[in-house]
Amino acid sequence: MATNSASSNPIGERTGPISGLPPPASDKTKAAITDAASADPIGQHRTATTASEQISESDTSGKKVKTEKELEKERKKAEKAKKFAEKKAKTATTATASGVSKTKEKRSKLEAKDEPLPEYVEETPEGQKKILKPFDDPLYKAYNPTIVESAWYAWWEKEGFFQPEFGPDGKVKKEGCFVIPEPPPNVTGLLHMGHALGNALQDCMIRWNRMKGKTVLWLPGCDHAGISTQSVVENMLWRRQGKTKYDLGREKFTELVWDWKEEYHQKINSVLRRMGGSFDWTREAFTMDANLSAAVTETFVRLHEEGTIYRANRLVNWCVKLNTALSNLEVVNKELEGRTMLDVPGYDKKVEFGVIVHFFYEIDRSNEKIEVATTRPETMLGDTAIAVHPKDERYKHLVGKNARHPFVTDRLMPIVADDYVDPEFGTGAVKITPAHDPNDFAIGQRHGLKFLNILNDDGTLNANAGPYNGQRRFDARRAVVEDLKAKGLYVKTEDNPMKVPLCDKSKDVIEPLMKPQWWMRMRDLADGAIKVVKDGQVKIRPETAERNYFRWLEGINDWCLSRQLWWGHQAPAYFIQFDGEEPGDNSDGELWVTGRTFEAAEEKTAAKYPGKKFTLHRDPDVLDTWFSSALWPFSTLGWPKETNDMALLYPTSVLETGWDILFFWIARMIMLGVKLTGQVPFKEVYCHALVRDSDGRKMSKSLGNVIDPMDVIQGTPLQALHDKLLLGNLDPKEVANATRFQKSAFPDGIPQCGTDALRFSLIAYTTGGGDINFDVKVIHGYRKFCNKIYQATKFVHGKLDKDFVPRKSAKKTGKESLAERWILHKFTTAAKEINQALETREFQQATLIVYQYWYNQLCDVYIENSKAIIQDGTEEEKRSAQDTLYTALEGALTTIHPFMPFLTEELWQRLPRRPNDPTPSIVKAAYPEYDEEMDDPSSEAAYELVMGISKGVRSLMAEYSLKDGKVYVQTYDDTSNKTVNEQLPSIKSLCGKVAISVEVISGDQEKPTGCVTFPVSSNAAVFLHVKGRVDIDAEISKAQAKLKKATDGTLRQKKILNDPAYQQKVSKDVQEMELKKLADFEAEALNYKATIEHFEKLKLE
Repeated sequence: MATNSASSNPIGERTGPISGLPPPASDKTKAAITDAASADPIGQHRTATTASEQISESDTSGKKVKTEKELEKERKKAEKAKKFAEKKAKTATTATASGVSKTKEKRSKLEAKDEPLPEYVEETPEGQKKILKPFDDPLYKAYNPTIVESAWYAWWEKEGFFQPEFGPDGKVKKEGCFVIPEPPPNVTGLLHMGHALGNALQDCMIRWNRMKGKTVLWLPGCDHAGISTQSVVENMLWRRQGKTKYDLGREKFTELVWDWKEEYHQKINSVLRRMGGSFDWTREAFTMDANLSAAVTETFVRLHEEGTIYRANRLVNWCVKLNTALSNLEVVNKELEGRTMLDVPGYDKKVEFGVIVHFFYEIDRSNEKIEVATTRPETMLGDTAIAVHPKDERYKHLVGKNARHPFVTDRLMPIVADDYVDPEFGTGAVKITPAHDPNDFAIGQRHGLKFLNILNDDGTLNANAGPYNGQRRFDARRAVVEDLKAKGLYVKTEDNPMKVPLCDKSKDVIEPLMKPQWWMRMRDLADGAIKVVKDGQVKIRPETAERNYFRWLEGINDWCLSRQLWWGHQAPAYFIQFDGEEPGDNSDGELWVTGRTFEAAEEKTAAKYPGKKFTLHRDPDVLDTWFSSALWPFSTLGWPKETNDMALLYPTSVLETGWDILFFWIARMIMLGVKLTGQVPFKEVYCHALVRDSDGRKMSKSLGNVIDPMDVIQGTPLQALHDKLLLGNLDPKEVANATRFQKSAFPDGIPQCGTDALRFSLIAYTTGGGDINFDVKVIHGYRKFCNKIYQATKFVHGKLDKDFVPRKSAKKTGKESLAERWILHKFTTAAKEINQALETREFQQATLIVYQYWYNQLCDVYIENSKAIIQDGTEEEKRSAQDTLYTALEGALTTIHPFMPFLTEELWQRLPRRPNDPTPSIVKAAYPEYDEEMDDPSSEAAYELVMGISKGVRSLMAEYSLKDGKVYVQTYDDTSNKTVNEQLPSIKSLCGKVAISVEVISGDQEKPTGCVTFPVSSNAAVFLHVKGRVDIDAEISKAQAKLKKATDGTLRQKKILNDPAYQQKVSKDVQEMELKKLADFEAEALNYKATIEHFEKLKLE
């Protein structure tokens, strides 16, 4: 055909406006057409490439006239070139057209894929077994967590699958018992990723033990969380209505908290259900339920009657912001290197900390002064003495004298000698404030000093502070320093490294304050708790947690039980007011009685003080939240009543929780469990890591970096994350910081991951070691794993005949192919190792094993291998492959079920059941166990050789960019030779879409020439013929580099194996493995040497 002669554009370039571009011609096609045109004697047009060339085409003068013979030769050459060009052009055009057709088809498929699917509507009635649509339904073609997770939970719950099953005699089943009391989440707000981690681990253990046939109970519930919940509701009340709890009064305010509790309790339970938690909801508990409240009363009264609980006026950790006492565990010490300005709730300006102020006290009736120093200048208003060391020569003459207080003129302060004072520290003279410092408190008791409280509960100073009465504590701090300067008593201010005690909840600065409270003696209880762990009755994992447990209990202090709150368990204690008498000392324990009821308290009082008339006033304080939480493992089973659950299900099996509440909760449960029931509350404690944000910070509502599990399950746009920050009680100052963090961590929002991917990733994170930095990319990656499982099951389902019925048993028939024997071996080995890992709480190891079985062994190898057998094998081979596919897949689903409950149920229900198998749900299916008959190491070794060979072929073909070729497999022992010859079809199948011929040669034959090598192992090598198809010099360089690597590996292995210390310390099994590595390196080196020699010979051929 003629080209467009109106232009001289190069072939393949656009010539002008056209309705549609033709398929692009390749560079090779352009060159072929151009060459053919140049050589065509009959006038095929070739575009002139230059202006001079265009002119010369019309000017033929001066050229040599060719002979007829020369013209004939050129003509034949041109015809040959033309035919070649036409052939190439046709091939290129066909390929291009085919490419365009395929591109259009692919684009059409993508467009169809991109078409929005109709919104999923669950057709299954609530609580009924899910109605499953076929896989070819548009909504079911790909994995969709929304669809997969729909409907199953309501059915599980309605069918009672989560309730413990007892034996025919009503006792625990012969397989044993497994009980976990859920660590009750606080009703303060929504759940976070820490809850998701704990629940994923617990449900994994629960489902695994249930599938092993045990009597299993996972008991759910929530904690009232006294301080936290009251604080949240108070903040909410103030922000919404501008009111305080005092505006409502105790009764109305408590009703408001109950309303909050009901709302968030339901929200919490909703998320726990979405997480797939297999709780027995019929046994759900709340720490302020009637029976649990009765347990609190019983414990308090019983321990008070025996003297373990007592009344005393002692220093407490007072939080001004929350207006309550705190235990030591609820106080966080912030370390400062020196002068630091800190935000304090209630103050507009920052307050100075990290300095020490020196000043003088004047000695009464003397011109002398004594220098003291303090990090809290305002506390000098409560000073009642000055202490010096008895051997300090500087101050011996002052001991027994008094110092005058500069601001409270009638106060004289004795100077006392006490060994506690360090004469080398500071000035060697210490101001003593017995009512506001723990160390000073002890000195005050030893020397009978006055205890002057200068603080009101709201943080203002009282009348004992003299002229500073009514001032706020940190305003008084600045005022005192200025007044000392005015009186000439100020010396200096210096930087001072120190710890500032902060309330863990409010971040307010804690004040040591004298308060009459209820206390619990802890020494004897702690000794009992230490004993049961050392005796092995309770196992604490990991070992670091156990060591921390012992350290804390060995240095334990008495526990302050009183909290000045309205929300919680009101102390069952009553103050006695005798008629006609002045009220007694509130801290006097003799004027208090306890009772299980008010009437019981009256009877106690009447018996204690016969004939006296009295009125009882109940203590308005509530008890520390952890007091009721410490009873959780047995109060939830009915204690103090003698219930069937207490008789059969106590002690519980495992307490799984975060290490950060080891002292708050775990130790106290053990102490009170042993004390009140005579038994340990659980036999094992597993402390998981903390989930931190992607920057490594602890997730905290006050930082706004808490991740809601539902946001990960459902997916959430970035703006929605921002909007959530405005819904809670987050400090406005932190909203901007939290917004920036969200933009950095989730620039595109959080993608939908689904429950199963979330659970699996959290369990996979759990090593028993360091904390977890949250990364949504990892979780989303496991969603892809879910899709792999979904598509694999979908494929297998499609390869099973419609009337396929599995064999009655998974036992081997003896007719299995090598590939079948291999996958069954891998399956039973995986089952054995996963069971062992879960038993020892090696959670990450368990996920790794099940992941490898699913991904690397079942999907990537056996399913791929089975395709050819099912398609081309005999009927017997096909049936055997289907049976093995079923066994391997059904076992894979049950194996991973504890980690991924929804996906596995969705897919398991689509598989046919074995004859006489009535199992209604995978929840109740038997967990795979090790089967010795399936354990086949020889078949494993043989098939690993087959896979190694196919990997070698694929690797070489890819490395040299070949689509076809001649392959040789050289074996070095009879067993390998027999295996390879028998498995040639499998080898070709696993090699993928490459056209190869394979020849097997023995080790005593010459290595094939013209080949490159892939050393499979010491048993075999793969050779690919490349002569005439590759750059030989380049390949020699490659082989030399590989030879060096193999040689280095050989030397390294020899050094290890020849080390006498290694030979003595390392087990024989490990040494055999290292010897195998050495043999493999040596085989590699020999093969690469041979390859280099072959290439060198090729150059000479």
